[in-house]
Amino acid sequence: MHTIIEPFRIKAVEPIHFTTREQRELLLKEAHYNTFLLKSDDVLIDLLTDSGTSAMSSDQWAGIMRGDESYAGSPSFFRFEAVVKELTGMPFIIPTHQGRASEKILFSITGGKGKVFISNTLFDTTRANIEFSGAEGIDLVCEEGKHPTIPAPFKGNMDVEALERTIQEKGKEHIAMVIMTVTNNSGGGQPVSMGNIRSVKAICAQNGIPFYIDACRFAENAYFIKIREEEFADKSVESIAQEMFSYADGCTMSAKKDAFANIGGFLALHDKDLAQQCRNLLVITEGFPTYGGLAGRDLEAIAIGLREVLDEHYLQYRIRSMEYLTEKLIKAGVPVMQPAGGHAVYLDAKQFLDHIPVEQYPGQALVCALYITGGVRCVEIGSLMFGKYDDAGKLVPATLELVRLAIPRRVYTQSHIDYVAEVIIEVYKNRKAIPGIRIVEEAPLLRHFTAKMELIR
Repeated sequence: MHTIIEPFRIKAVEPIHFTTREQRELLLKEAHYNTFLLKSDDVLIDLLTDSGTSAMSSDQWAGIMRGDESYAGSPSFFRFEAVVKELTGMPFIIPTHQGRASEKILFSITGGKGKVFISNTLFDTTRANIEFSGAEGIDLVCEEGKHPTIPAPFKGNMDVEALERTIQEKGKEHIAMVIMTVTNNSGGGQPVSMGNIRSVKAICAQNGIPFYIDACRFAENAYFIKIREEEFADKSVESIAQEMFSYADGCTMSAKKDAFANIGGFLALHDKDLAQQCRNLLVITEGFPTYGGLAGRDLEAIAIGLREVLDEHYLQYRIRSMEYLTEKLIKAGVPVMQPAGGHAVYLDAKQFLDHIPVEQYPGQALVCALYITGGVRCVEIGSLMFGKYDDAGKLVPATLELVRLAIPRRVYTQSHIDYVAEVIIEVYKNRKAIPGIRIVEEAPLLRHFTAKMELIR
């Protein structure tokens, strides 16, 4: 078999600003050891997120030129709407400026005190929007998903037995919805099987509970189903994605992920009355229903991107890129999430820095070390992001202590990824010298975005 090559040519380039280790040490200290507070010019390889950081295609840029900026009834909206309807099979399509805006609108209406939202794993902004409404978010990832370095094909699945128990314990009348995140971002970018989606849908239908999909990375999940679930081996990724959506009562999506767009998202629904309530809230928060906080050019880019992402040559290359970096790290003995996820490589910080106790945030300590050593920016997905405090003020840690290296789509080449591997391996060899982290200032919600920290010497 030949080498799997990038299924694109590079048409424009952007320079990288190189820094020294000494400069990065000072820059990180000035950013209070929070890589979100760094200037992007001071980052060599930026793997903080794959959200809005993808390279758009020549067709998308052409679509941007075609974008119609009419306030109401723009043809760009109708092209966008048609693509989303075809993909999801849902009749009511509401554009928003990004995924969290869709979540804010939906959960403001369906959430509230006494309500419960159940998921395989909620990501940070999803959980924050649920909790801001006064509701409770519960994660029920399958047992395989709790063990980072033990391979399993669908570690993003929901624990079906735990779902049934939770419905009984909480009462089905209190469950606002069940949300399936595909792929499971907080759980290591791991896929969800079609079998699991069907089982969860059946339980929801039996109990009269709405079933929703967080569809940020739907195409990557559909490709995993094609290559790992025998029933779908000969089916197209598009048809697999359409079947996934067919089980859902609605979905939210950040188009900044699998639609290659730099901004944008949508809410898609079957319920006409709920759609009307969502549109009412959209008008007072985002904009008129045919632009929803987006320019016409953004709607064009999303519509084109949603078609491009279904190209199986691209998806084969995308998934293989994650496997490539994961394999290099495994060979060097680095504790890494196995198998590789769809959009990112996840380091197991708890094993990587086993000398740092969880209350000293080993994940964030590793994030800092990777930046200082090689200028690589990534993000902690562990107790800094998801940890809580008990009534005594003691940290209740997250289930997993991960560091995510999210690979922007169509941005970096293999030599960039080789460099990232070299940096990680160098840090691993010198890991015992890495100190823990202490929080000195934090916000009550989404603290990881703005927290100020210091090293524990």
